[in-house]
This record gives sequence, structure tokens and C-alpha cells, in this order.
Amino acid sequence: MSGRVEGKVAFITGAARGQGRAHAVRLAEEGADIIAVDICAQMPGVGYPMSTREDLDQTVKMVEGLGQRIVAGKGDVRDRESLAVVLDEGMEKLGRLDFVIANAGIMPVFGEESQQMRAWHDCLDVMLTGVLHTVELTYPRLIKQGTGGSIAITSSMGALTPMMRTEGKHSMGMLGYTAAKAALVNLSRNYASFLAFHHIRVNTIHPTGVNTPMIHNDMCQDGFANANPEDLKTLVNAIPVNAVEPEDIANAVLWLCSDESKYFTGSALRIDAGASLR
Repeated sequence: MSGRVEGKVAFITGAARGQGRAHAVRLAEEGADIIAVDICAQMPGVGYPMSTREDLDQTVKMVEGLGQRIVAGKGDVRDRESLAVVLDEGMEKLGRLDFVIANAGIMPVFGEESQQMRAWHDCLDVMLTGVLHTVELTYPRLIKQGTGGSIAITSSMGALTPMMRTEGKHSMGMLGYTAAKAALVNLSRNYASFLAFHHIRVNTIHPTGVNTPMIHNDMCQDGFANANPEDLKTLVNAIPVNAVEPEDIANAVLWLCSDESKYFTGSALRIDAGASLR
């Protein structure tokens, strides 16, 4: 099957690399045009390299290489107005909006910075308030358009299972990350409830570890190398893989956007390689 989202337009946050880029490319492969936004800057409290404008430019090249249109710009999910600038330009050029992928995230969970209260606030600001800004900005446009739609929110298996087995893994960043991701479940169900009348579905996606720059960096490698063996028992996949690929999550996003999921809403979709079984 091809062209599953032909003629549709998706707004994706955190689109410069990792899962966000994979979502943009997978949807483009199936006929969607893309509005892509990313901060393309380093947050002071995040202990690994974040995305750059060059990363976002590469996403643009990949989507355009598939013959689809893309409007991309810098924006910070903590600042709703910066998102609106990119969204307005995208809708003006592409003509509509059908899907919203609230994907932007950070993971300041190891190192000295993770022990600071700033890590807690940064996690809530980006991954909870940032999702709120994204959805509040977009859902009225979906209602006005009157053709339904899908909102997919990137959560985590860390929302559904404890990520600390010893005090050694305790940090303000880990607490903030998991609290924000867990709160997204409630947030999405509330949106799903009142948007169902308009045929707008809202769901969260809960991956296990994903092979992206968010985990492949010195901060995480040092954290894992120095971890208590007991803490390494968190998020152990039943299917014997260390992590899944961003394309695996993108396939789930495609399904959530396609008509194949037209009655699937208010749900927490686990793409966890069976981690919840362990």
C-alpha cells in the first residue's frame, strides 16, 4: 500500500533529527507534505549536543528528495509564538493541516546538570508545556478545517514504568523527564475526549529506547557505564534488541495518521519490544 496520507500535511516538532526526522520522512514517503520545526540550539542544562540548523536542513533535503514539499523553521516549543510563525508560513504555502506530531523532547537525566532543579523545570517546560502549546496552537485549526485529523504525542515507556531502581539513578532530570511523559497520557486523553466529536484522534506513543542522538552521546554512555547493575534492569526489552530504530516509531506514527486508525483515540500505544513484560 502506498500513498496512505496522500495530499495531507503534517506539523512536526523536534523534526531536525532522530524520531522527528524519521516521522517527516516516513509520512513524506506516503504522500504527505511537512511543516517542520526544531529549536536548533543548545539548552544550557542539557548535557549532550542538541540539534543544529544543519540537522534541520538535512531533514528538508530528505523530504524534498522524496518529491514532497516541506516548510521548515526554527522554533522553541516553550514559546508558542515561535511555533505559530512556522505553522502560519507552512499553512500559507501548503494550504491545510491534517496531522500534528508533538515530538520535541530533551533527556537531561545524567551528570551534574541533571541534579539541578533547572533540569526538572526544563523537562516540564519542553515536554509538557511544550506539548500543550503545540496542541493548543493547532487543534482549533483542525476544527475549523472540518476534515478531522490526528494528533500523535511522543511519550515514553518511562511514563509507564519506574526508571529508578536505586537512589543512584535519582536525579531531578530523570524525575522531570518521567513526570512530564506520564502527564502526557492524561493530557492527551482530555484532548481526545472533547476532540472526538470533530473526528480528531489524539494518542500517545510509548517507545522503549530508540537509536537516536538522544541516547548515543557521551552523557548517556557515561551514565550507563557507571550505573548500578540493578538500575540497568530498567527498560529491558523482551524481544532481544538493545533499542528500536526511529523508523519503527515512524511506522506507528504513519498508522496513527492514516485512515487505518480512524477509530483509535485516547490510547497509549506501546512500541516497547516487550519491555513492559519484564
